[in-house]
Amino acid sequence: LTHSNDTTGKDKKANGFRHFFNGYMSGAALAPVLEKEYGSDRRAYHLTADYTWGWTQQESIAAATEAVGWETVENVLTPLAETDFSAYVNAVVNSGADVLVLNHYGGNMVNSLRYAAGELDLLSKQANGKDFQIVVPLYSELMAAGAGEQVRGVIGSMNWNWQLTDEGSKTFTKSFGEKYGRPPSNSAHTCYVQTLLYADACERAGTFNPCGVAEALEGFEFDGLGNGPTLYRADDHQCFKDVLVMKGKDSPKNEYDTLEIVEVTPRAQVEYAPDHPMFAGGDLGKCNPGA
Repeated sequence: LTHSNDTTGKDKKANGFRHFFNGYMSGAALAPVLEKEYGSDRRAYHLTADYTWGWTQQESIAAATEAVGWETVENVLTPLAETDFSAYVNAVVNSGADVLVLNHYGGNMVNSLRYAAGELDLLSKQANGKDFQIVVPLYSELMAAGAGEQVRGVIGSMNWNWQLTDEGSKTFTKSFGEKYGRPPSNSAHTCYVQTLLYADACERAGTFNPCGVAEALEGFEFDGLGNGPTLYRADDHQCFKDVLVMKGKDSPKNEYDTLEIVEVTPRAQVEYAPDHPMFAGGDLGKCNPGA
């Protein structure tokens, strides 16, 4: 479930395969939608969780939005254990920015968005003659539910969502709902899919030996699991597939109906070369058989 570029960048390992998408893919999917929705003349203020995911997510979304004309006004690192973001968000008001980008996840995102869109009510304000906007590059259903009504109208990205209408997604959503009484999260989908892919790799390799399993996964292409035609690239063990751009719903029907799909970004739009600068350094090394 890691989303940091480094997982399949400088920290990639022969024994590691990532089905989840990454920060670069979020930026590549979001930037065209953000330009369409908010224009190319925007000034963005970033709050960024101070660890590997925050750093690489911020680098990715800044590069992608700057490529469509946005200016990055400031990037402020916030402690991972922080719960009160009022001082950080207040600083945005007189910064000259008209977009707040929250490179926060989990509780960080819930707390910072609740203050920014709730108590400070940034989305009702204007800056530089434009309506102020907030962007959350990485979404989850649990985060959206935690943020409540403050998530309405806020754009972000996701790996998968239960509202997809392909047969694989519909089947998984139905079976999960029958067992647990609610739609599956994108985390549940990722865990389930990875279990299937591991089991399939063991069968195709004819072994549980990690190196045999790794060989079966390298360069493996498949479809039917909810994100369109998918590839586990041999160079870095990153999974390439379609990425979702989401928006907080204006009129959710229940706690599981907080987000809507704005766009299914095709895999080709989020692909990058193995030697891309954001993923430079590191080496897969040799597989460890566990012996």
